[in-house]
Amino acid sequence: MLYALFSIIDMVLQVLVWIVIAQVIISWLVAFNVMNTSSNFVRTVLDALDRLTAPLYRPIRKILPDFGGIDFSPIVLILAIQILRKLNAGLALESSATLM
Repeated sequence: MLYALFSIIDMVLQVLVWIVIAQVIISWLVAFNVMNTSSNFVRTVLDALDRLTAPLYRPIRKILPDFGGIDFSPIVLILAIQILRKLNAGLALESSATLM
């Protein structure tokens, strides 16, 4: 039961990484005019991804210095998520070892 909970947490964190990657790629495509925001679908997807990731980026952007036009907050967020996944995996192994 406890291992299943750790697996669900890991899966949610992995999905969050893919959401961040999708947001970064779509924002690049919009910035380079490959995708046009006049399309309702593109605008809806971009808005949904921004609403999902903006609360996660906000504390990181407050800490990081201004690098001009380059935003390093997605990289920092992905690194933090990967650290959480490793800690989660360690806790899952520790909890499964104590059950045996």
